[in-house]
Amino acid sequence: MAATPQYEIGSPEQGPAEPVVAFSHVSIGFDGKPVLEDISFTVAPGETRILLGPAGSGKSVLLKLANRLLCPDRGSIAVFGREIGSAPEKEIFPLRHRIGMVFQEGALFDSLSVRDNVGFRLMEERRPAEEVTARVTEALRFVEMEQTLDRIPSELSGGMRRRVAIARAIITRPDLLLYDSPTGGLDPITSTTIVELIMKQRDISGASSLLVTHRLQDAFTLATHTFDGEKKHMVPIPGGGVHPRTTFLILHGSRLVFDGPTMDLVESNDPFLKEFLS
Repeated sequence: MAATPQYEIGSPEQGPAEPVVAFSHVSIGFDGKPVLEDISFTVAPGETRILLGPAGSGKSVLLKLANRLLCPDRGSIAVFGREIGSAPEKEIFPLRHRIGMVFQEGALFDSLSVRDNVGFRLMEERRPAEEVTARVTEALRFVEMEQTLDRIPSELSGGMRRRVAIARAIITRPDLLLYDSPTGGLDPITSTTIVELIMKQRDISGASSLLVTHRLQDAFTLATHTFDGEKKHMVPIPGGGVHPRTTFLILHGSRLVFDGPTMDLVESNDPFLKEFLS
C-alpha cells in the first residue's frame, strides 16, 4: 500500500478535514427490538476507532450500516461525504471500492484459490490477469503470505486465513477499513500477529479504520503501540504514551456510552466502564 499517509489531517491551509464516516442519530431494530438507538459519532481521516461492547450490543450491525449492507430505520450515515442511507445501489458500488472489510471468521470462498479470493474484486472489474496477480502478490506480501498464492483456504490455518482476509480487504488500497472481530476464535499468539498487521496497515497507509473486537488486550495494544518500519514489528509508544489517532467507542444497551481518547476511557469513573474494563 501507499508509503505516505493519504490525508493531511486538519492542516491550516485546508481547515478541519471532512469525516470519512459520520453517523447522526442512527437507530435500527429487528422484529420490534431496538439494536442501536440514537447513535452519533464520526471517523476522521487517518483515525482508527475501536468499537467495544458486551455481546449483542450491536457492534457488527454498526459495521454493516457503515458499508450499507443494512439501512437504518432512522438517522443518517455519510461515508466520504455522501449520505448512503437513501442513495441508490448504483451509487454505493463506487463508495465500496474505497472500503475494505474483514468479516468475522474471514469469510473466504472455500472453492477458490488464495489468489482468486484476494483478487475477487479486481476480477469482478475485469482487470487483466497480469494486473490481478501483481496486485494480489503485493497484498499477500504485505501480510507475509505470498507463498500461499495457489493454495485453497482449507489448506490454511485459522490465522493464515485471517491474514488472507486482510489481504483481500486491502487489495483496492482502500481509504476506509472495517474489521469485524478480526482476532475472534484465534489463540493469543496468532491474535497478536493479526493485531500487528492491523497496526502496520494503520501506520503505513494512513487509511481510516473502524474495528470491532471483544478482546480488550487487542484494543489496548493498538492504542499503546506503533509499527516500526525499520524493525518490522510493533513497539510500545515511548514514555507509556498512546496513539493520538486511535480512539474508542463503547456500546451498551443499544446506545453509545463512550466516545473519546484512550486516557479518557482509562480514567473514567463511570461504573459501567470501570466494570467493563476490569
